Amino acid sequence: MSIGTKHRVFGLDAIRALAIVLVLFSHSSLLLFPNQDNLFLNLIRFFGAIGVDLFFVLSGFLIGGILLKQLNAKKVMFKDFGYFWIRRWFRTLPNYYFILIINIFLGYHFGEDIFDRLGYYFLFLQNFSSKQNEFFTESWSLSIEEFAYIIGPLLLYVGIYIFKRVPKHLLFLFITVFVILGVGICRYYFHLNNVVSSDKEWSRVLRKVVVYRIDAIYYGFLAIYIASYFKRKWQEFRIYSLGFGMLLFFGMHIIIFYKMLSPENTPFFFNVFYLPLVSISLLLFFPFMLEIKGKGYLKKMITNLSVLSYSIYLMNYSIVMLTIQRFIDLRNSSGLQKMEVLFLYWFLSIYLSYLLYKFFEKPFMDLRDKIYFKKFFNQFSN
Repeated sequence: MSIGTKHRVFGLDAIRALAIVLVLFSHSSLLLFPNQDNLFLNLIRFFGAIGVDLFFVLSGFLIGGILLKQLNAKKVMFKDFGYFWIRRWFRTLPNYYFILIINIFLGYHFGEDIFDRLGYYFLFLQNFSSKQNEFFTESWSLSIEEFAYIIGPLLLYVGIYIFKRVPKHLLFLFITVFVILGVGICRYYFHLNNVVSSDKEWSRVLRKVVVYRIDAIYYGFLAIYIASYFKRKWQEFRIYSLGFGMLLFFGMHIIIFYKMLSPENTPFFFNVFYLPLVSISLLLFFPFMLEIKGKGYLKKMITNLSVLSYSIYLMNYSIVMLTIQRFIDLRNSSGLQKMEVLFLYWFLSIYLSYLLYKFFEKPFMDLRDKIYFKKFFNQFSN
């Protein structure tokens, strides 16, 4: 694969590559053992969910950094935020709508009932305040990201207009904390008014719903603020941060496993505190990860996976895995047959994602980066 790798931070690429690999391993277990449930498979699927959390906090870390640079450059007019949204949408929407249309075609072809709430998918509303249906299930995380990047800049613009004398970076911090607290209150309200009967139901009605999860992005905002304005401490304490992050993440989950805690028997903890603690623990790894360097073939492989991660995320489950399951029954297959199907799944997921990136995603990003496009938008905004 020929993919440009200039001007990239290897540590962030490593985080993104790890996240997509965890997701692929999780979906591989669902492909090979769809109706099986044991400790090993549950562990793989758990880390698949952690892979999505990694995407959230990493995305918030990167996009929050872009907004901070914009504020520091005093680009605070509405057209500047509009340009931010346009650039973001050129990155995310073409792939999303392309894969959505393919899913609609496949669902219709295979005789699925896909038309319930279908229009909501075009506006990212399928899981805004309640669980979405089983169609294009991986899109739940994209809705969370899209609304996070609409709400934050909007609040920033309003805050800048109202509190003109407050330093812009402090407004960024206040709004970040405000959103985190607001979403926490929403989860507490959910806790007071809902009872979940299983881990799977908890995931669908809370973990994968926009109004209860956009704070995951804003923890990334908070981390980039600390990295930007307390840079020396961020770098000096990276080993301590790594150690505390490992202690928090693994210690919390060892206690959960040992005590057999779950959303059914410990709802207050899982509904209100668990997801934020996961986000914080993952972000504590970032100061250390940002300092690592890669070289040789391993660096190239990790960077390529990172570049393709968005396309892989969209392609691997609904397009590749579910299609394979329709044509290949693995319930009575031998180990060798399962390995062949596993290779097919990984090959198609990565290669089709490469084609999607090269011939669809990258051309839109190139168009986004053309100078005349910015000039056109500025003229349109005046």
